[in-house]
Amino acid sequence: MAQPTWVNGDTSSLEQYGYKQELKRSLSFWDLVVYGLIFMVPIAPMGIYGQVVQTANGMVVFAYFIGLVGMIFTAYSYARMSEAFPIAGSAYAYVQRGWNPYIGFFAGWMILLDYILVPALLYLVSASWLTQLIPSVPVWGWIIVFVAINTVINVLGIQLTNRANWVILVLELITFVLFCIMAIAYVARGADHTAFTTAPIYNPQGFSWSMVGAATSIAVLSFLGFDGISTLAEEARGGRRVVGRATVTALIVVAVLFMLLTYLAACAYPDFQHFPDADVAFYFVAERVGGTWLKVLCLVATVIAWGIANALAAQAAISRLLFSMGRDKVLPGFLAKVHPRYRTPYTSTLIVAVISILVSVASSIGTLSSLVNFGALTTFLLLNLTVVIYHYFKRRSGRWWAHLVMPLLGFAVLLYVWLNFDKLTMRLGLAWAIVGLIVLAIATRGFRRPPQPLQFEP
Repeated sequence: MAQPTWVNGDTSSLEQYGYKQELKRSLSFWDLVVYGLIFMVPIAPMGIYGQVVQTANGMVVFAYFIGLVGMIFTAYSYARMSEAFPIAGSAYAYVQRGWNPYIGFFAGWMILLDYILVPALLYLVSASWLTQLIPSVPVWGWIIVFVAINTVINVLGIQLTNRANWVILVLELITFVLFCIMAIAYVARGADHTAFTTAPIYNPQGFSWSMVGAATSIAVLSFLGFDGISTLAEEARGGRRVVGRATVTALIVVAVLFMLLTYLAACAYPDFQHFPDADVAFYFVAERVGGTWLKVLCLVATVIAWGIANALAAQAAISRLLFSMGRDKVLPGFLAKVHPRYRTPYTSTLIVAVISILVSVASSIGTLSSLVNFGALTTFLLLNLTVVIYHYFKRRSGRWWAHLVMPLLGFAVLLYVWLNFDKLTMRLGLAWAIVGLIVLAIATRGFRRPPQPLQFEP
C-alpha cells in the first residue's frame, strides 16, 4: 500500500489523517505542562533516591543531569513529530507515519511495556509505603483503593483529571519547598559536619562511565512521563505546536527541581552508603533535616504523588495509546470505544485498571522498574531515528541541527544508557519484543498488509 501524502500547513484537523475528532479539546498549554509535571512528579527522586545515589557513588546530581541530556534531545524529537502529526498515539503514531507502519507498531508495542506497567509500579510502591504506616491494611487493599479512585476520575473526563492534577501539584510543590528550606538551613549551620560541596555533582574518586550508565538507567525512571503529553494531542487546543512546547517546558522545569532536590539531600546526608533502608532513604534524609513531621510529610506527599497523581496521568496516557491502536485495528477494536457522555476512551481505561491490579499484585518493584525503563528507552531510540528519517531524508528539510544532529545525539546518549541494563532486564525486555513481533505477524496476516489500514490522503 502506498504511503500517504500529508498536508503542509498549521491545521490540527484529524480528517486529513482519516480520523474523526471524537475526544474533547479542552486543554491549554499550561494544562499540558502541569500534566507533564504531574506525570514526572516534581518530588519523584524521593522514591528512588537511595538506589540512585548509591549506584552513582554519591554523584546523584550528575546522574540526573546525564538523564536530562538524553531526554531533552528526545523531548525535542517529540516536539518535531507532534507538530507533524498532531494526533493521539504518541511514539506509536509518530514512528508509524514518519518512518514505517511495521516499525511504528513495534514502537507502540515497546512503549506499552512502559505505559501499561507504570500504573502497576506506582500502585505497588505507594501501597508498600502506606503499609509501613498502617500495617493492618494489606498491600492489595491499598492497590484496589488507588485503582478505583483513578479509574473513576479518568472515565469522567480529562477536565476532571486536569483539576485533580492542579491540586496535587500544589501539594507536591509545598512539600518540595519545605524540604529545601529545612535542608538549606541544616547544611548552612554545618550540622553533623555537613557542607555545600561539589561531591554530589562530580567526585573524581568515584567516577567511571560504567557507573554513570548504571545510575542513569535508574534515574531516568523519574523523567518518564514527559512523552505522555503527546498522548493528549487530540484533546489539546492552541495549534499543533502547543504539545511540543509543553513537552520541552515540562521536562526542563522538572529536571531543575530534580537536581536541586537531590543536591540538597546529598549535602545533608553525605554518608550515602549507610542508610538504614535504601528503599526509603530519602525519608531518613528528611527526618535528619526536619524531624519526624517532615519525614511523614514527604512520605505522604510521595504516596499521593505516585499513587494518585502520577498513576492518574499514567492511566490516562495508556488508555489513549490503547484507544489509538484499537482505532487502527492493530489491537481489538473495542479499545477505541468512546463514552457517549464524557467523551473519554472508557473501555481502554477499564482494561488498564484490571491489568494494573493483576500486575501490581503479582510483581515486584525491582522487576517492574527495570521493565518500564527498558520499554521507554527502546521506543525513544526509534523515535529519535524517526525524526532523522522523516524530516531530514523524506521531507528533505535541510535543517541539519534540528532534524539530524539533535536526534542523533539523543539516540547516542540513550543507547549508552540502554546498553547498561542488567541481564535479567534485557532478557525480559527482548521476550516482550518477540511477543510483539508475533502479534504484529498475526495482525498483518504474515506481514502481507500494513498494520495501519486507515491511510487517507486529504
